[in-house]
Amino acid sequence: MPWYVAMLDNFQVILVRPQMGENIGASARAMLNCGFRNLRLVAPRDGWPSDRATVMSAGAFDEMTPVDVFETVEAAVADCHLVLATTARHHNLVKHVYTPEGAIAPIHQALEGGQRIGLLFGSERVGLYSEELAFAQGLITIPLNPQFSSLNLAQAVLIITYQIAASLHKGEKAFIHKGKTDIATQGEFDNFFKRFEAALDEAGFFTSPDMKPATVKNLKALLARLAPTTQELQTLHGVVTAFLRE
Repeated sequence: MPWYVAMLDNFQVILVRPQMGENIGASARAMLNCGFRNLRLVAPRDGWPSDRATVMSAGAFDEMTPVDVFETVEAAVADCHLVLATTARHHNLVKHVYTPEGAIAPIHQALEGGQRIGLLFGSERVGLYSEELAFAQGLITIPLNPQFSSLNLAQAVLIITYQIAASLHKGEKAFIHKGKTDIATQGEFDNFFKRFEAALDEAGFFTSPDMKPATVKNLKALLARLAPTTQELQTLHGVVTAFLRE
């Protein structure tokens, strides 16, 4: 388990008045994809548990803590220290409004203090009421196409939970997938390049002795920048061998 996943146990994903079991299940699947395991429901329309949610979750509920069900938002957030509510409408409330990325700073500050964080998501039809938004210290608005900003509940959950998980993950941001081989050592590279240079010499590539050092330097820099694997160098050795046979 990545180290940061333990920190995600400080979060409660809270779905307020969800209408469809399928959306609850899809939200559970989305949040578990990002390492979040705690789901709370406030007054789900069709009750709980839900067979439709279980099917749609693709097994997510088996890996999560038991779902807690509450009658009101007030009860669902009572043990949270920081509550952030997702909404596209601010209802003229005077509150901090963040993008998902902008919310990371207060979230990290709360995590450093060991605080429990609640993430509120409204119902599919009307979102969160102003009375429910009042329980949040801040609002999160996802910047979307203003002409079409409608999100499925699970999509909103995925965007927010991914942004948080990504902010905590300190691993490599990019890497080369090498398969079963590895990046060639400098010795292997130098051995190939000497053979490559000799083959070019034999083929009469270097027509100007004065320009040869600069050309060799440029070719070596080009190939080194590619960071070839051992397998790729073996292939290039084969190419050189084929040319030498002609």
